[in-house]
Amino acid sequence: MGKGLTGGQVIAKMLAAEGVEDMFGIIDGTYFGLYRALADNGIELHSPRHEAAAMHMAGAYARLTGRLGVAMASNGPGVANVLPGVAVEQGEGNRILLITSSRRVPIAYPDRGGTYQYFDQVGVTAPMTKFSVHVPSADRIPELMRRALRVSFTGRPGVVHIDIPENIINQPTGLEDSAIRAPESYRRTTPIQADPVLVARAAKMLVDCEQPVIHAGSGVYHAGAEEELARLAELLGAPVTTSWAARGALPEDRLESIPMTALALCDEARNEADVALIVGSRVGETDWWGKAPNWAPPGQQHTIQIDNDEDRLGVNKPVEVAILADAKEALRALADAVAELGAPKNMQARTEKLKGWREQWAKEREKLDKPLSSHSSPVHPALVPSVAQAVMPEDTVWIFDGGNTAVWSNFYHDANIARSTLSTFKFGMLGAGMGQALGAAVAAPDRRVCVLIGDGAFGMHSSEIESAVRLNLPIVFVVLVDGQWGMVKMSQQIAAHPVATVARKMLTNKSLPDDQVVYADFAPCRYDLMAEAFGAHGEHVTDSADLRGALEKARDCGGPAVVQVDVNNVEHLWAPALQSFKKMHQEPKG
Repeated sequence: MGKGLTGGQVIAKMLAAEGVEDMFGIIDGTYFGLYRALADNGIELHSPRHEAAAMHMAGAYARLTGRLGVAMASNGPGVANVLPGVAVEQGEGNRILLITSSRRVPIAYPDRGGTYQYFDQVGVTAPMTKFSVHVPSADRIPELMRRALRVSFTGRPGVVHIDIPENIINQPTGLEDSAIRAPESYRRTTPIQADPVLVARAAKMLVDCEQPVIHAGSGVYHAGAEEELARLAELLGAPVTTSWAARGALPEDRLESIPMTALALCDEARNEADVALIVGSRVGETDWWGKAPNWAPPGQQHTIQIDNDEDRLGVNKPVEVAILADAKEALRALADAVAELGAPKNMQARTEKLKGWREQWAKEREKLDKPLSSHSSPVHPALVPSVAQAVMPEDTVWIFDGGNTAVWSNFYHDANIARSTLSTFKFGMLGAGMGQALGAAVAAPDRRVCVLIGDGAFGMHSSEIESAVRLNLPIVFVVLVDGQWGMVKMSQQIAAHPVATVARKMLTNKSLPDDQVVYADFAPCRYDLMAEAFGAHGEHVTDSADLRGALEKARDCGGPAVVQVDVNNVEHLWAPALQSFKKMHQEPKG
């Protein structure tokens, strides 16, 4: 087998056939046969400073573009480093192909014991992914790549993994261009159509019911179904709630939208509905399992669910009509069926209900926005996302990272543009936002990318500032600095002294003394100066009066920028609706 394409050339050509243009990873000597072939096939490699960041880059890229994200990691330590990213991106449901190298076949298969930079990469990765396979010989590269890609595009998106020994990547395989096939020859390339009988049944339920509700998950984004969702909601006069990951799927300034941050109103809409339409959502933990008291119990609420993964239908919430279909196709068919039936008889009542909810939310918003009048030093954390959104362009891609920082950012941000907010909504991973920002900037080069991140999360992957400088990605990193693991400190205080913690905050606006908590504080640090050392622009804000100006300078600097904002370390602990998030981890009754 001394002739033909190298293993790397086969992989590169197959990726090009799938329309891949960008790939993320750190180069290594085991990859010569691959990355030398990437450019020849129109694929650009974008390299971060850590393998986990490469996975987050690929995940953000996939989420924003709807395309396949591709990441790579080299054998042994590289694969070990990438594993946190695998766990996150599988949990978030982003479509990623992970390619890893491994030691040469003669020394690793079977393991001789103690081989250098070797562990059972497939054995470890398999439970964390949709599919994981080792390539045992060069001639099987096309077969196993096709299998991995077929699994990748089936059902709920996630991570698939193919592990290829370095000698197979770098050496001729005996395979020619004829081994490369078009995607439609080995996987489904057309969306799953909805059963018209089930669509008709669902349409009648939604038109005839007293009060519907539509709940949209990230499957709406994966299918590119935002317009279809809006049309159906308008035809039905139905309120739309979303999962955290699907914020903006229906712009939050629409009449039909009940923002995710309006937690009480979301519960009210879900409880009053006698028919619930769930689209592209597993209705898991962050959606309260679809159960009471956050949703009406099954005896009072009939449920329709649309999903492209049969395993997700009726898992957590009992379903009367289960539609296995692509969300875009199903919503289009459902909207057409509703239009044919005509407007609901109680459409005026539904519309008035929507207006009432919007008015109610406006009043709640007024109360929530009171901190925005603060002129404090250090800065009130609510000001940071609010002012940042006012300063940055309307189509900015926002990344929210950190514990309390992510909560503050979500509650003081309006998601009125689809695919505009990224986080690890399902997994809650700190530090992933740095890699997500890099991937977002590659995916959307014409849009500004702005990261709101806590100092704890920033410290985990701050080296990616160098990546942003090297790759010339004009990302604005806004670091909210409170000098502590905020959620950890709050949990410690509440667990040990709940009454004293609340009383001290209400009476003195202070936390418990430092001797009441352990290992929760950081040393003082100037992250803006760190950024300047990396070659980025740095700004330091200690007073709210200087916040807008610093953000404007960062926006206009022409390259990556880090804005350190020193926030009030007591106020930062008391992020909105913390009790709700705590309850989220307990399965509701019903």
